[in-house]
Amino acid sequence: MLSEIGVSQITIPLPFRLNHVNCFIAEGERGWTIIDTGLNNHVTRDVWKPIIEKHDVTDIIITHYHPDHFGYGGALQKLTNAKVWMSEIDARAGVSYWEHSTLSTIKENYDRCGLPGNLSQLLTKDESSFELQVKPYPSVQHFLEEGMKVIFGKYEYEVIFTPGHSDGLITLFNKENSILFSTDHILPRISPNISYWFIGNPNPLQDFMTSLEKIKALDVDYVIPSHGKPFRNANQRIEELMQHHHERLAETYDAIKQPATTYEVSQKLFRNLNIHETRFAVGETLAHLEYLYLNSMCKKFIQNRTWYYEGS
Repeated sequence: MLSEIGVSQITIPLPFRLNHVNCFIAEGERGWTIIDTGLNNHVTRDVWKPIIEKHDVTDIIITHYHPDHFGYGGALQKLTNAKVWMSEIDARAGVSYWEHSTLSTIKENYDRCGLPGNLSQLLTKDESSFELQVKPYPSVQHFLEEGMKVIFGKYEYEVIFTPGHSDGLITLFNKENSILFSTDHILPRISPNISYWFIGNPNPLQDFMTSLEKIKALDVDYVIPSHGKPFRNANQRIEELMQHHHERLAETYDAIKQPATTYEVSQKLFRNLNIHETRFAVGETLAHLEYLYLNSMCKKFIQNRTWYYEGS
């Protein structure tokens, strides 16, 4: 269907277990428009080089600030002189997250999660390792706003804010043909990582669920995700994602019948992870714990500079 709607998918390999990101290119109002860019590394550069040589790229839409979507944005902008579009929230996050002050804040909070040994240092090091893969930062000329219309290929799409996976993540919806570029909001095989990183929205899981309900009301037929293959029937997948997180919340609650640290709870929810994956596991565990706390389902207290959660 992508060719039918005038869109080409550019799949870029990633050096993780989640081994690819889907970017897209299509004709826009002024020239060619790219959606998302990949990491700034040699693999990504080699993928984009022949494409930008054949297309007059005038606009780059970055759906959110995570490295696999945002990372090559600045370098690609320099090569094409394209205008970059992002939500204001994630544009600000993108140019601040990998800076020393933010990483120091994250390290301080990792230290309060009850991580053993030097694990907080290792997680922060993994976080900071992306700095070279997100710079140079893009210069964002236009902020994407809710309800804004974008021409991409043969059709017009409406910008829909769907925070959760990131505070400023956007999706693109064509009502006429019931098509959603779901980015990382709705994925076909895995649940998008919903993490609290000690900065930004304090309850990202609540945001994610609210955003799922927002898309559910559209009754989308055809979903084009940033990871995995396009699929039909968004609402069925939304129900599966909601059920997954309600089950995970129940597991999280069971894990804090006695006071427990974030790390202790994460160990009960996740298994056999490398350092990179452990970082996401800690963030997602924290998002579920904070959801429970902010919905008055548990309490938290600090002891010996470590946060503990306990079911109410």
